[in-house]
Amino acid sequence: MTEHLTASDIRSAKTDAIKIRDRDLAEKLGISEAQLVVAFAGTHGAHRVTRIAPHPDEVLPRVKELGEVMALTRNASCVHERVGTFLEYRAGPHASMVLGPDIDTRIFPKHWAFGFAVEVPTENGTRKSLQFFDHAGDALQKIYLRESSNHAAWEPLVSDLAIEDQSDTIRVAPRAPAQGAKMNMDKRDALLSEWAKMSDTHQFNRITAKLGMNRLGAYRAALGEPWVRPVAPDCVEPFLNAVSKAAQKVILFVGNPGNIQIHWGKLETIKVMGPWLNVLDPMFNLHLRADHVAEAYVVEKPTKRGPAISLEAFDAQGDLIFQCFGQRDGDTDDLATWHGILADLPTREEALV
Repeated sequence: MTEHLTASDIRSAKTDAIKIRDRDLAEKLGISEAQLVVAFAGTHGAHRVTRIAPHPDEVLPRVKELGEVMALTRNASCVHERVGTFLEYRAGPHASMVLGPDIDTRIFPKHWAFGFAVEVPTENGTRKSLQFFDHAGDALQKIYLRESSNHAAWEPLVSDLAIEDQSDTIRVAPRAPAQGAKMNMDKRDALLSEWAKMSDTHQFNRITAKLGMNRLGAYRAALGEPWVRPVAPDCVEPFLNAVSKAAQKVILFVGNPGNIQIHWGKLETIKVMGPWLNVLDPMFNLHLRADHVAEAYVVEKPTKRGPAISLEAFDAQGDLIFQCFGQRDGDTDDLATWHGILADLPTREEALV
């Protein structure tokens, strides 16, 4: 925590700026969002925060007891909100997952450092959520109860998950710097050879890691070949509108180092609000800062079922904002509509240096 701010100072600042979102207020105060949340540990009027176990193996198998909730995962440029019930949890030593028709996530537990059960007074009653943060205090996932949730399960769940340390301060680590593009042009031929042999999209990360590259570096290295086509960064709004108009089902990934959340289905209601591009559907909301998109690519990866072609957007620091694939509507769907939408996106005129 910054030396000049006590937990009491932070609570006062929050009281004075009640309508400012926690992430924005924390940035204004020069602290992490987790430090803002933990400052309310205990009960402060109607605002109550309980520190809970942060590890997904302890928490996520229990979340299904809450019934229908809203799961929120975000990065600096995009917020992904999906309504549903947490169902099957599969633990793994390096990566875990929640599988279900509505809540579908990929989880990297080593990043889950802090957990909180948060109760905040609002005009519509008490808003309850479970919130999880990484070692730098940045949000990984938040799970909000809805009116339709099983509120009777809240108190027992919080009581069972509460940890002994209920202090109102935490020590956070420095935020890891943006990695940027890792490109190894000496390995370009090997990259293209391995790329052509792919049979599953999940093989891509292993290929790039072996060759000393990352996703963005590999895309830049492969320019000029059929696998990667750079498109105009401002293509995202017309892309969303085209997907909506065609009623094309998609698989939309948004994530951060600790959690990736996936939406399966249509994107129906598209609205622009200032710099934000929004999908506002009953079970799914997306909020994307269009002005953060610095690079965008249409990417093809070979699979056993045919080519998997995606639109992928990156920010100015080289961080992935989102990935979007076409979702097949039955076994006979050849994704012709999806491929047509991507083919219509304008190619960026100037090649990357």
